[in-house]
Amino acid sequence: MPDWDVTYRGTVYPWHCDHMGHMNVMWYVGKFDEATWQLFSAIGITPAFLRSRQRGMVAVEQQIAYRREVHAGDVVLVRSAVLEAKSKVVRLCHQMENAVTGDVVAVTVITGVHIDTEARKSCPLPEEFIAAARTRITDCPPEI
Repeated sequence: MPDWDVTYRGTVYPWHCDHMGHMNVMWYVGKFDEATWQLFSAIGITPAFLRSRQRGMVAVEQQIAYRREVHAGDVVLVRSAVLEAKSKVVRLCHQMENAVTGDVVAVTVITGVHIDTEARKSCPLPEEFIAAARTRITDCPPEI
């Protein structure tokens, strides 16, 4: 998947694991969230933009497919792409991999909406951000 951006690299620590010895679902979501902000930043949706314009991004839907377990000490990476970019909506796909074996361990699709944080309503993204997002559009892997 060379055309996908690598948006996260990290390690599974013992405290990420549950009583069954593998990474708990809350940590998958957290790592995918960090990858989301890296991808958003790459298309212009930076913290500085959001703060200066009283804007935000909210997740309105997320689907996750878990493929393989990861354990303490495993090294993971997330590759990300845009599935769709419209006026107020960006749909993303993230694929988490075991960085050593290359095995896909989880895939998620997230729908995000751009909002005015004062009015608490959706609002259009700047055109240049939509254009930048569209340069990263690809199909999601069939796993989800």
